[in-house]
Amino acid sequence: MASPVQPSHPQLAVSAAIFRDGKVLLVRRARSPAKGFYSLPGGRVEFGETLHAALHREVDEETALKIAVIGLAGWREVLPETAGGGHYLIMSFAARWVGGEPVLNDELDDFRWVAPDALGDLKLTGGLQEVIQSAWRLLRA
Repeated sequence: MASPVQPSHPQLAVSAAIFRDGKVLLVRRARSPAKGFYSLPGGRVEFGETLHAALHREVDEETALKIAVIGLAGWREVLPETAGGGHYLIMSFAARWVGGEPVLNDELDDFRWVAPDALGDLKLTGGLQEVIQSAWRLLRA
């Protein structure tokens, strides 16, 4: 499968650090970008869509979970590392699990509920530990 052509401008995306019983949900990307890395569920914001609406939609599409958004935990910028790579601004939110069990779509191939201080040697996307720690602080505030 050929990689889709990336736009020539940055794209806005959202992700959710979803906590349940003191653990955060990590999902492993099944395809590029970040194939094989654990990250947070999320994706692109559509034109005219609020960040919270995009977050609920992406979490539902990727995991079938229902969440309550707590607040903005941080952001990161992903620059294209190779020709044809994407440029993303990812707004990451802290969220609480409200209902459902993870049912992954074809963009993901694994999930784990992990204690925020026990990420171990998992292959993580850049900046993920900092976002998770910030989200954890928001939830405990």
